[in-house]
Parts: sequence; structure tokens; C-alpha cells
Amino acid sequence: MADELGRKWDRCLADTALKTVTGVGIGIVFSVLFFKRRTWPVSFGSGLGLGMGYSNCQHDFRSQYMIHGRVVKDQ
Repeated sequence: MADELGRKWDRCLADTALKTVTGVGIGIVFSVLFFKRRTWPVSFGSGLGLGMGYSNCQHDFRSQYMIHGRVVKDQ
């Protein structure tokens, strides 16, 4: 049980970090190319990344019977 919880936390933190960094990167690109170097696209991208990571973590921790996207059936 503790090992599974540790794996969920690791997946959650890695997924959130990846989505946040990707959002910041896309925000920088949009800021430079389209919005005359304003800062709001970077903030918006990082917020989207954090929100998506948080939502995935909530789903992962609340679904007790899901293991890597497969439903575990009680027999």
C-alpha cells in the first residue's frame, strides 16, 4: 500500500513538473512570437500546466481501483 502511494506521488510530481515546464515553454514562444514580449502568456501557460497536473493527481489519488489505466475487477 505504501509502495503504491509512493509511486502515485512520484508520477504526480513528475507529471505536474513536465506539464508546468511545457506550459512555460509554450508561453515563452507565444510571448516572443505573437504578443510583443508580454508576460501574461508565460503566466497563463504555467497556470494551465499546474492546473492540468493537479487535476491528474486528483484523479489518480481518488481512483482506488485503477492501476495504470486499467480497471481492477473484484472477483
